[in-house]
Amino acid sequence: MTPIFSRVLTALLLLAVFVPAILWAPAWLWAILTAAVVGMAAFEWARLSHFSPLFAGAYGLLLPLVALALRYGMADWPAFQTGLLLLAVAFWLAVAPLWLLLRWRAEQVFVRAAVGVVLLLPTWAALLYLRDERGPGVLLAVMAIVWIADSAAYFSGRRFGRHKLAPAISPGKTWEGIAGALVALALYAGLLSKLAGMPLLPLFVMVAGLLYISVLGDLFESWIKRVAGMKDSGNVLPGHGGVLDRIDALTSTLPVATGMLMWLERAA
Repeated sequence: MTPIFSRVLTALLLLAVFVPAILWAPAWLWAILTAAVVGMAAFEWARLSHFSPLFAGAYGLLLPLVALALRYGMADWPAFQTGLLLLAVAFWLAVAPLWLLLRWRAEQVFVRAAVGVVLLLPTWAALLYLRDERGPGVLLAVMAIVWIADSAAYFSGRRFGRHKLAPAISPGKTWEGIAGALVALALYAGLLSKLAGMPLLPLFVMVAGLLYISVLGDLFESWIKRVAGMKDSGNVLPGHGGVLDRIDALTSTLPVATGMLMWLERAA
């Protein structure tokens, strides 16, 4: 099986599981399913951070349990959810760019454990908010930005890639790949504009901004893997590596997109 075929087959299988869940699963089941994904990603993050096997296992187990306890045990969950999302927006707009620019290693266990929380809990909160409060179509539309950008960048980069985007962090990524992703997202923005009756230019600016955020999330995990000396976060997804490899861009894009939607709602 070729790498491209394996990558596409895995993506199709994931879509076959998660798209029906997004559309039809009850809210409690969606929360548990996505919390399980957070747990697997947390375990992989712990491995990348070189936690001890015992601590890595405990981290991967406790993070989704804490998430579910907060959601169903906290009376003021909506306010806490908003706080998580604002924390993630601050991290991705201010901290992550500096982290990559200065190439921080930040290998201390406490720092890595805290950053893992900032990466994964707001992503989970965004998955719940977008689906349960805004509707499955909105969640799929936002996730499609990442899927389209990732696929277009992969194929256009393989075909036309010459100029490296960030060779010291992720040698495989190219400016041509980013250009291909931008073109694909421009077409996607045009389609959304027609379907949703939204002005094209503001929609394209938002989508282009989320492309930047998605690339940032991808590069951030690539840097963490480089520091750890690991090629992939795991091997459970053929053609994609680990769960964290598959959701790296979503960890940045979903919270920021959710924050943008919340701001637009309150500004309207």
